[in-house]
Amino acid sequence: MIVKPPAALAEMAREIDGDLRAIRRALRKPLDAAIARGELTAPQIGILQILVGTPGLSLKELSSRAGLAHSTVSGIVDRLEKRGMVARQTSAADARLSRIVVTGAVRRFVRDKLPELALPPLVTALKQAAPAERKRIVAALRTLRRLLGGTAR
Repeated sequence: MIVKPPAALAEMAREIDGDLRAIRRALRKPLDAAIARGELTAPQIGILQILVGTPGLSLKELSSRAGLAHSTVSGIVDRLEKRGMVARQTSAADARLSRIVVTGAVRRFVRDKLPELALPPLVTALKQAAPAERKRIVAALRTLRRLLGGTAR
């Protein structure tokens, strides 16, 4: 049985959700611009995002995680491989099996450039806030994170 929250809490939750979505969009603008310069499609970006957090996946595993058909993912991987963004590594134990991994260039981008792209909008916004506002922002986000079950610092 699903218990409906009181209307006021539901409305507050919708407002917070909308605010968080708007914040995520604002923080992603520099990254989206960098991705656009690289002329990647949304499905290609999705595949790279999945692969970056892994030591490599089989095409079947990647298709499952992406929620896309095997043939679709195979085509995406082929195009990314031609651009030098992913590579297929043959298994030493079984030459019939291969794992798809991101290349060093992609890993370096995620490690070195991604933080540089994500932080400037946030730093710019925080510069505009008074010191007391900054403290309230940090405290409120820590509280929300804790209440959602994440770890708060």
